Amino acid sequence: MLRLQQLLAMEGYLPLVWHSKNTGRVSSDALSTLQLPPDGTWTWRYSNVPSWVRPQWKPGSYTVLVQGAVMTYQQAHHLPVDGVAGPQVWTSLLANAGKSQNPYGLTYVQVTLKQPQTLTVWWNGKQVLQTLVNTGIPQSPTVAGTYAVYLQFSSQRMSGTDPWGHHYDDPGVPYVSYFYKGEAIHGFVRAHYGYPQSLGCVELPVNNAKVAWTYIHYGTLVHLQ
Repeated sequence: MLRLQQLLAMEGYLPLVWHSKNTGRVSSDALSTLQLPPDGTWTWRYSNVPSWVRPQWKPGSYTVLVQGAVMTYQQAHHLPVDGVAGPQVWTSLLANAGKSQNPYGLTYVQVTLKQPQTLTVWWNGKQVLQTLVNTGIPQSPTVAGTYAVYLQFSSQRMSGTDPWGHHYDDPGVPYVSYFYKGEAIHGFVRAHYGYPQSLGCVELPVNNAKVAWTYIHYGTLVHLQ
């Protein structure tokens, strides 16, 4: 696990930088470096990493931070996106070590569930968007916690049944990023934003959803509190 973290950090998929203590060359024997990762130290890539990201970092542990990094790596290298560091991921990581960098940058999303409800997008050391949003009503609340985006659609028909048994059918919902079961960040037209109105999703004004879409990718962490 530690070697996985080192390789992901070397290619810019983690918000940390790994500094090898080996002043010479790291062994080219892939198996030996997996069994006994080279010594080194870690520093945060940016001084203003969101405070909720830091507790997700544990050297040698497969936290949601590492899961998200693996998912982003899989997307970037056209591998099945499942967040599992299997043989295909390892083969690619070892072949590309030090030869490529994360093409998406580091994106983190925070959703404030207390009113006024907001969504903030952080990318590569800076805040790039903050907007009012709507989250789930008490009968269908939005989940709290930290999750990785696992599925995206530029547009999608959403249909189902509300808590009172009424059917809904919304075609063409734009800029959809799922982070937990059926809950997603997406654009949606409302008269007002900033308080619970949805059935669990995080709804943004469409223009702001378009901006968020340019930064969110598979593996982006979404923190809801």
